[in-house]
Amino acid sequence: MRRVPPMVVDAVLAIGCFLCIMIMAVLNHRLEWWVAALAVVNTLPLLWRRRFPLLVSTVTGISAGALFLTDSMGGIPAASLIATYGLASLSPPARMLIGVLCTIAGFASAAVLQHHQPLSYGPTAAAFVVAYALGTGARARRDRIAVLEERARRLAEEREVAAVRERERIAREMHDIVAHAMSLVILQAEAGPVALRTDPAKAERIFDTISTTTRDGLSQLRRVLLALRSEEAERHPQPGIESVPSLIEGVRQAGLDVTFEERGEPRPCRSDLAVTVYRIVQEALSNTIKHAEATRVRVRITWRDDALDLEVHDDGRGVSGERGQGGHGLIGMRERVAVAGGRLVTGSDGTGFRVAASLPLAAALTDAASPTDSRAP
Repeated sequence: MRRVPPMVVDAVLAIGCFLCIMIMAVLNHRLEWWVAALAVVNTLPLLWRRRFPLLVSTVTGISAGALFLTDSMGGIPAASLIATYGLASLSPPARMLIGVLCTIAGFASAAVLQHHQPLSYGPTAAAFVVAYALGTGARARRDRIAVLEERARRLAEEREVAAVRERERIAREMHDIVAHAMSLVILQAEAGPVALRTDPAKAERIFDTISTTTRDGLSQLRRVLLALRSEEAERHPQPGIESVPSLIEGVRQAGLDVTFEERGEPRPCRSDLAVTVYRIVQEALSNTIKHAEATRVRVRITWRDDALDLEVHDDGRGVSGERGQGGHGLIGMRERVAVAGGRLVTGSDGTGFRVAASLPLAAALTDAASPTDSRAP
């Protein structure tokens, strides 16, 4: 029935109600032209009951009352019952109340004009109550379906947003890992041939560093890709603050003078925050190697009561290349800091380039973008 066009259904109902009235008129010996006219007025509006439920209910009610007063209709007024069902199912509460009051007034008027006992209209009144209840139930069912559909739509949107965020997170992780590893490899590879001619022992250490760097990069890439499999990811945790010294040592072996300083009392923090600190240091050092032409870099971590401050400062040429144009590296840093609920400051201070981040230790992970600042400090 749901596949049948609504207009066809309403037309069949209207014809059925018209035939019922005409059959009752024949049985009551009241088959007149004006009875047929009233029957048309009573049933034809059912074709528009979905668009104008209150108006259709009013017209069918008045015409049904006229048929009752002329003793041309016996039994239950089917057209009025269908109109009442449509009114309860499709109209807002205010119009529903108006329709109910009009129906009660119509029954009372018919009882007074025909001098009938009110109890004689009991079956008809019960039929109207049932029609009203069925219409109200249909409305409640549609509202419930609409709520469920809206909930399903929101869940689908949330899943899509979560998937996009996960892809962005994996893209940031892979960018940081590959950029850092390849920067160190390029730096070592450029120095390797020179060292091979002048200092074979140093050349051997360079090649060992290249091997170690690439193996570590591949290992971190595996961990990122295995994050798509939760059980595997749990066995291979992401690097955190405790891995920063080894990261700096690898850069130091590549030939860059890197100093590391940790102030305050270290304490446990959220895993996502620890990964954020590691990735910021990693990306800042990668940018220094690729763009800054620096000779010295200072990495400082300061533990405060409610926050962790991170600073990476080099003596390079400052704003240039990716760092000046806000490439993927700085964008990734800003996104990580924003997700952690912190604040990022990047820029040249006249003596080099500085990356500084302040990350709250107790703040919950937030999806809202926190304020970031790319101005020079």
